[in-house]
Amino acid sequence: MNAWFYLFAAIISEVIGTTFLKLSDGFNHVFYSLACLLCFSAALYLLSLSVRHIEISVVYAIWSAVGIAFISVIGVIFFNEQLTISKVFFIGLIMIGVIGLQLVSQAAE
Repeated sequence: MNAWFYLFAAIISEVIGTTFLKLSDGFNHVFYSLACLLCFSAALYLLSLSVRHIEISVVYAIWSAVGIAFISVIGVIFFNEQLTISKVFFIGLIMIGVIGLQLVSQAAE
């Protein structure tokens, strides 16, 4: 399989796990707690597969940034969180940093 596929799957697993973390209410709901732990375990396993072929600094930056963006959208849609201009701005800065890191990493190869 492609390392980028593993990375994307890790991101999705982590975002789902984080959503279950919120729903677990501090691990007070068994189903959501177990689902959270399962998703986080899957995310780490998939992340370990992606770092075999992609630099870990790039993998972690992308995993973090894309996860932040996805979970921010989920927070707004499902948990009535506020998405302010400043939040969008700073998430955008994170994305710019990740793109820059990827470009620098490709140039070094």
